[in-house]
Amino acid sequence: MEKRRLGRTGHMSSVVILGGAAFWEVDQGEADEAFQKALDHGVNHFDVAPQYGNAEDLSGPWMKTHRNQFFLGCKTLNREADTARAEMEVSLKKLQTEKFDLYQLHAITSFEDLDKATSKDGALEAIVKAKEEGLTNYVGITGHGVNSPAVFLEALNRYDFDTVMFGFNIVQFTNPEYRRDALKLM
Repeated sequence: MEKRRLGRTGHMSSVVILGGAAFWEVDQGEADEAFQKALDHGVNHFDVAPQYGNAEDLSGPWMKTHRNQFFLGCKTLNREADTARAEMEVSLKKLQTEKFDLYQLHAITSFEDLDKATSKDGALEAIVKAKEEGLTNYVGITGHGVNSPAVFLEALNRYDFDTVMFGFNIVQFTNPEYRRDALKLM
């Protein structure tokens, strides 16, 4: 499996990652099979979020016994510090792990989202504190949509994120503003 460096984490992530969204409505047997196939094929990066149905519950047994084989990324849609922290703690418990490799502000698609998440008592504050406490190694930001590159350029002015993940495709790249901002961001 080909691997590439993930942002500033230094981790060489497999170019194919195991996405927890695939576990939305499966049973434990199907999840177990997917995890084993991922390992058998060199996948070393698992991405999950509380919003992915049963994904955290089904992944917990694997993280408990195979944690050292996966780079574990999780994320929050919450924009306030207290709710983001509470959600993070629930995710840690469900995933049966003591820490994340990467915890991300998820689906930041507008400047309004960014303002909320990066304000005093915003979710970023809780994630940075969790990093200081050793609950995550890295802090990231994700989002989709034509405005994401412009929003993330501003986000990097507010915090030195370790990873920035956004959709990149030919349809969006034909938009001149998207292309300009995406190239600056990269």
